[in-house]
Amino acid sequence: MGAGYSPIAPGTAGALVAAVFLWLLQYCLGTQLPSPHGMPILVLILVFVFTALGIYASGVLEEEWGKDPGKIVIDEVVGMWISMLWIPFTVKYLFIGFLLFRIFDIWKPWHVARAEHLPGGWGIMMDDVVAGLYACILMHLILYIGW
Repeated sequence: MGAGYSPIAPGTAGALVAAVFLWLLQYCLGTQLPSPHGMPILVLILVFVFTALGIYASGVLEEEWGKDPGKIVIDEVVGMWISMLWIPFTVKYLFIGFLLFRIFDIWKPWHVARAEHLPGGWGIMMDDVVAGLYACILMHLILYIGW
């Protein structure tokens, strides 16, 4: 959707587009969302499909644009979606999930940095997948303590 061409923080712009997409998706479905468990199956399918497409496409584009180009933001989209798996889709939780995902993606703790060193499209995608997993785990802890 062009988020990667943002002159300022294209990764953040990509994650923001992903968050807005999730919100619009739950709104357009017209169901009882936000439910206690969000839309886990649909989002999980989107994560798998877009991860596979992202690995392929970013690997091809990396050859043309160079190592982990900022214009590629499909990795941020997938990471943001992962951070919200089985989380209620409220503005509060979407905002917290967005912040946590971006913190882990920028900070790159533990295995996030290691995943970035995988070859080609795998490295582009997997660091954000791991950052999304860390954010998701922390989101579930936040839900567990009732915040």
